[in-house]
Amino acid sequence: MYAALWRILPGPRWLKIAEALILVLLALALLMTVVFPAVEPLLPFDDITVGP
Repeated sequence: MYAALWRILPGPRWLKIAEALILVLLALALLMTVVFPAVEPLLPFDDITVGP
């Protein structure tokens, strides 16, 4: 999959590296601002059990 993405990106090698870095940062921003806040109420992080 990464090889296919690398072949799809246009330009010389240095431009492909910059484009790949931008794509990674966009994916990370999308996860941190949209996906994780939407899923957080569904996760059991508030259900803490301590001791017997």
